[in-house]
Amino acid sequence: MAALRRFLLILMASMCTLTSAARAQQGTVPVTVITVAPQDVTLTSLLPGRVAASAEAEVRPQVNGIITERLFDEGADVTEGDPLYQIDRATYDATVRQARASVAQAEAQLRAAEREERRLVELRARNVASEQALDEATSARDSAEAGLELARAQLNSAEIELSRTTIRARLSGRIGLAQTSQGALVTASQAQPLAVIRRIDPVYVDVTQSAADLLRWRRGETEEELRGADATVRLILADDSAYSETGHLKAAEPKVDPQTGVVTLRMQFDNPELLLLPGMYVQVEMPVEVAEAVYLVPQEAVVRDRRGRPTAWVVNEENVIEETPLGIVQDQGSNWVVDEGLYPGDRLVVAGFQKTGPGATVAPEERAE
Repeated sequence: MAALRRFLLILMASMCTLTSAARAQQGTVPVTVITVAPQDVTLTSLLPGRVAASAEAEVRPQVNGIITERLFDEGADVTEGDPLYQIDRATYDATVRQARASVAQAEAQLRAAEREERRLVELRARNVASEQALDEATSARDSAEAGLELARAQLNSAEIELSRTTIRARLSGRIGLAQTSQGALVTASQAQPLAVIRRIDPVYVDVTQSAADLLRWRRGETEEELRGADATVRLILADDSAYSETGHLKAAEPKVDPQTGVVTLRMQFDNPELLLLPGMYVQVEMPVEVAEAVYLVPQEAVVRDRRGRPTAWVVNEENVIEETPLGIVQDQGSNWVVDEGLYPGDRLVVAGFQKTGPGATVAPEERAE
């Protein structure tokens, strides 16, 4: 029994020694920290929007007729003036020939009237013809001139109608799907377009903004606050990826929606790779103001207490963790913008939360950049 008692005492002493060593080791658990410093940060507002073509033209016929040929590839780029459709031109060719014959007839009538006028002028000079006959010849000449002008105008109109049998692009851009086919009857100014041409480089993005924020832009307050800061507009695509091109504010609708109190803003973005298509849903990251002397804190350094309030673990000069409540303005990428709760030089825990807690002594290690 004595030997058993001595064995138990030795075992208990060993366990106490191990526990003390574990506690000592726990008090110096290594944690990863970062040292924060205040800086000026451009605050942004994330606004939903839709992509729109910078220009759009519906292809419509201006004359009646049967489509004989489609002259473009669907989805291809077209240039202003390119032929797109051909309408049967037989009737319009006949009208042009008829108008040219009318011009020739009017020219012959004018020449005859001029000869008659010159003859009567000579006869009148010899007192052979009366004044009335000369007046009638002059009137006939004037009437022949007017008839020639009318015939030429009719010829010009017929030639215009003939040229419109070839439907051409009125806009350079990308043409969509054909809405009609060869053999279809089309009419002038019909409701359904034959195709739609859209210019998608650059593109517009229409978003809505509150009237209060717009007033700040109008009065120049935001421009003054953003002076020297990053004032470009960025785009977030539907898959949450950032668009490579930056944009700028193009215009604002001069009207406030009375039901929602918002104004439509139009941004312009270059689209060299034609990645943005009209109708696409996007989000615009728009600068609002510059926050001075705030901190950019990695999101992994912010924890929540039982009430859901944001806090951070700060390692003090004695390497003891202190829990500090934070005031968060907004998120910016993978960071939080913090305006309350931190001081220059604070060391925030960003890794090692599972091994320690507030009040514990740790061995802080600065995170590598």
